[in-house]
Amino acid sequence: MSEARRVVLVGATGLVGRTVIAQATPRRDIHLVAIARRPMPLPLGGKMTLLVEQPSAWPEAIVAEKPDAIVIALGTTRRAAGSEEAFRAVDQHLVLACANAAAAAGARQCVAVSSVGANSRAGNFYLRVKGEVEEALAELEFGRLDILRPGLLRGERAERRPAERLAMAASPLLDRFLHGPARRYRSIPIETVAAAILSLLGEIAPGRFVHEHDAIRRAAR
Repeated sequence: MSEARRVVLVGATGLVGRTVIAQATPRRDIHLVAIARRPMPLPLGGKMTLLVEQPSAWPEAIVAEKPDAIVIALGTTRRAAGSEEAFRAVDQHLVLACANAAAAAGARQCVAVSSVGANSRAGNFYLRVKGEVEEALAELEFGRLDILRPGLLRGERAERRPAERLAMAASPLLDRFLHGPARRYRSIPIETVAAAILSLLGEIAPGRFVHEHDAIRRAAR
């Protein structure tokens, strides 16, 4: 039996990260190393390790792990962060610090969760930062870069703003009106996104790949 690939996960306590952990539990081909700033329970029976460190120490911890791949599911909102500067500190600077550390440690692959509409020239601050991060990730020395751009994530967050709850409730109906190029904006179950992440970790073709709604669903099968 071949040795399990060592995969570092940052953003382990968020909606995407927690779902990736749950789905990775029965896998024997992946040793998942989750990095978080606070303790969290891990499922029994999986090949998993939890590292509890302050974010400033994450890059050093990643280098020490010498991962084969990194999954970046780290993210916040401007409102939660409190300012544009604080938002960039997490969604841009911390993301890129972790990615740089993984690349420096020899990781072959990076799988990063971005957002539908990400564009470094977007007028929307959130989407502009996401686009800038995508471009910066593409400059790093990964053999393969997979960027996922999901629409609204359907799943149970610890906290949701009223607008998010309303969008969640309306999404099944609204999705029916999104066709052609607009299909990329359809909502998607968090379980599908997590399944796509784990499936893409098995891909070996080199290059940069962007996965929007339909591609994420195909990868999850």
